[in-house]
Amino acid sequence: MTTLEQKLKNPVWYSLNETHKSSLLKYDGVQFYQPNTCSFGAFFDSEKTPIALTEHSKIIEKFFLVSENGIPKIDDNYVILEKKINGCQMVLNNLIDIDITENIVLLTNEYIDEVYNLIWLVMPGFYQKKGFEMGKFFGIFKDNKLVAITGQRMQTDDFIEISSVVTHPDYTRKGFAKQLIYHTTKEILKEKKLPILHTNKGNAAIPLYEKLGFKLTRDMNWWLFRRK
Repeated sequence: MTTLEQKLKNPVWYSLNETHKSSLLKYDGVQFYQPNTCSFGAFFDSEKTPIALTEHSKIIEKFFLVSENGIPKIDDNYVILEKKINGCQMVLNNLIDIDITENIVLLTNEYIDEVYNLIWLVMPGFYQKKGFEMGKFFGIFKDNKLVAITGQRMQTDDFIEISSVVTHPDYTRKGFAKQLIYHTTKEILKEKKLPILHTNKGNAAIPLYEKLGFKLTRDMNWWLFRRK
């Protein structure tokens, strides 16, 4: 039986083996999400990555491998490493209560376009519309428009990742993100799963996550590749 700790060390792999297995695109020793859902992939054996990355690059121009400490190999005749994002994983230690002053709404399919547009406004690049189907999304509305969201992304039978923490630039510094993260965390706990999240090392938001009861646990790095 695979332990929670093992799953946390390779969250993309185990998400694709469990909750998101319908999105699995499998190569020999490497697994990816379907490109219209998510650009993430995972591996255990770096000797398997060159052929898999070459094949995957035929259907998507840019994509990630996510790894705690593994270093993927490539065939640089076909694939180029664009950059490595030095990230980290945080897991909930003990949720710290805060006051909720905003009306937080579970977002339905009618808001798919608004979610997509808001994420691309703040963090352009890699979110796909079908990423909305990876988990629940919650939002805050002001002036009749969606101005802040949180979502759920990678998940297994044991954990759910909080992601897509985005606030419109005109509505920052109002505590929306903090309340949304807290709300999403409580929703995950209702499902008796562990809330986790990933971020860049040194991200200014890390102290906020820590104030809500999350703790840093390990490196989790994103290797961004592109088709040559």
